[in-house]
Amino acid sequence: MFCLWSVAAFLTEQKHAGEGARATLPPAVSILKPLKGTDPEMYESFRSHCLQNYTEYEIIFGVSDANDPAIELVESLKREFPQHAIRLIVCGKDLGANTKVSNLAQMLPEAQFEHIIVNDSDIRVQPDYLPHVTAPLSDPQVGLVTCLYRGIANQSLGSKLESLGISTDFAAGVLVARQLEGIKFGLGSTLAFRRSDLAAIGGFESLVGYLADDYELGKAFAERGRQIELSQSIVETFLPYYSVGEFLRHQLRWARTIRDSRFAGYVGLGLTFGIPWALLTLILAGGAAWAGGLLAVVLALRLLVAFMVGMKVLRDRQTLRFFWLIPLRDLLALFVWMASFFGHTISWRGDKFKVEKGKLIRT
Repeated sequence: MFCLWSVAAFLTEQKHAGEGARATLPPAVSILKPLKGTDPEMYESFRSHCLQNYTEYEIIFGVSDANDPAIELVESLKREFPQHAIRLIVCGKDLGANTKVSNLAQMLPEAQFEHIIVNDSDIRVQPDYLPHVTAPLSDPQVGLVTCLYRGIANQSLGSKLESLGISTDFAAGVLVARQLEGIKFGLGSTLAFRRSDLAAIGGFESLVGYLADDYELGKAFAERGRQIELSQSIVETFLPYYSVGEFLRHQLRWARTIRDSRFAGYVGLGLTFGIPWALLTLILAGGAAWAGGLLAVVLALRLLVAFMVGMKVLRDRQTLRFFWLIPLRDLLALFVWMASFFGHTISWRGDKFKVEKGKLIRT
């Protein structure tokens, strides 16, 4: 019920957000995009940042390897959009375990403007993205703006399960957190802020040891009394062709990250796996009618939340096609949650790390 209440609140605000996004003079913006390797549909995602209904902005790409295959795509983008300020920075220093943040720290001095946007390499945006994301920063109390996102699935089962989790579980959790205590974290889909506010928390260098740098950035702003706004703009990420094993490893990585970042809340997350617990109750009750009724109610509520978040909030047309996978996805999610308490090792973009209190240690 908390989910449905949170969805209703977000949708109500969304109805009145359109004009507000265009009411203030738009600031010039520097978009920073750290890269490592290529992602599905990457070039089209890059292109979407060049098709903005916006007056003044630049795009700065950064790589740590001068032979990174993503460089070719950036050069193609520069040729297609010569009228845009697009630059590529090779970040030669290794400032810490999180290569993405290390690159950002080296990219920032190249940025011209006070207003900064960081988003992941696989993010695709709509033409009105920049006006919507920058508008809340006209309020000096707002320190950070972030965005919900929908995952566009590939053909594999693992990719579909990942997409379903984003659209029916992850986004629901963000909306509930927003309604209950306010957003106190950031999402890698979009981090929009002022350069001066970043400097006040120690710059990117203060985050270079963390895996969940987006979460930690939002946390640092919140601890300084800055508000964090969830934009009405919804962005997209195009998911890889995950096998089920790759999907589980990816989920386990983020589960252990969240566990170390918010342990008490993460333990409580175990109570939210309604379908698996109701199914276990039915089995232990020997198929009793009351237990069957409980499972039916839990399943109906789960599907209703999935529909409202996936279809109404994220406008994810894949949600209905993947509805039949929700019980499987929730059973696997419970398995991942339990497995996350056993071990601290993760794999991230081909490298292995140990996570301790949210920080990365190379192994």
